[in-house]
Amino acid sequence: MSDVFPTAPPAIMTRLERDAVPAEIVDRLRAGAIVAPADVATIDLTGSTGGPGAITCFQGLLTNDIEKPGDGAFVYGALLTPKGMIVVDGWAARLGPRVRFTVPVEGRERASLILQKSVPPRLARSADRTDELAVVRVAGAHAVAVMAATGLPVPHLPNHTIEGVVAGVSVEVARTGDVAPFVFQVTMATAQVDAVQNRIIGAGAHAATGEALELGRILSGWPRLASEVDEKTIPQEVRFDEIGGVSYTKGCYTGQETVSRLHFRGHANRQLRGLLFESDPPVAPATGWSAVTHEEREVGRVTSIAWLPDGGGSVLGRWIGLAMLRREVEVGATVRAAGREALVTDLPFDAPRVAPA
Repeated sequence: MSDVFPTAPPAIMTRLERDAVPAEIVDRLRAGAIVAPADVATIDLTGSTGGPGAITCFQGLLTNDIEKPGDGAFVYGALLTPKGMIVVDGWAARLGPRVRFTVPVEGRERASLILQKSVPPRLARSADRTDELAVVRVAGAHAVAVMAATGLPVPHLPNHTIEGVVAGVSVEVARTGDVAPFVFQVTMATAQVDAVQNRIIGAGAHAATGEALELGRILSGWPRLASEVDEKTIPQEVRFDEIGGVSYTKGCYTGQETVSRLHFRGHANRQLRGLLFESDPPVAPATGWSAVTHEEREVGRVTSIAWLPDGGGSVLGRWIGLAMLRREVEVGATVRAAGREALVTDLPFDAPRVAPA
């Protein structure tokens, strides 16, 4: 293991129990908007003497393209080991000579280590700003309309970010693409988080918890570090092609050889799939049991499980999950997952929609 490119953390199963996300919140995801604090870390990479060094250096590390979209870009991607395995994933916002990388909190130290040891100080410097900045995320089918009513600066196009000052509060508002599990990410000083969140609630969003964002992630089929992503995960195994997390036209970046070879000449041996557990009766999947078997053979592991409460739609009122499965297990197959029967399904899940209609 390289001390510059450590492996991802050991895999655990994410589990949302029946009382984690109320039915009202699911309704808001489907026909409204929610706002909730994001459990993330924030790391800034700024070009030395105001130059473009941060963009150039980060372009050589991220699986996605941060150069071509230009100033104001907001893209999802990952930092890889030289062998192409994911170390940490996150959202990169480009504004002027700075790149702001928002990563899962469990990836904070790994992201900082890579930037500190692989970026020459003469070109750019990194700073961990997690303790001074707060992040909230807005999700739901009406998120765009709600954010337009807040008075906050709002990017008109997906995958863009913008800065502004409202009522004396400095904010950065970023907008994702249509397949992401949330629609907007708002970053501000920690002391101002209540004021900003209350402004979004006043415009029509419903206050929610991090568990609601987590349910949205599972519904979207979006990978999570240390759940879907373990120490041997490559981007294509966790839907990076489908969710827009990798560019095959940009220049070189760490781990590119493995990713490109797999894309152009091969295929991943395992893939992220959805699980619909038996709904009659809706018995909870077994706690502490992650194995998935098919035709009496172990074919993968359950990575995330959640209860989706009643409230309408085609898959509501049942247990759902995500699993890393061998590629020969096809969509529509019945498997034994976490001790229960489940149907393998494609991603994202059918309902509710968490992105703008």
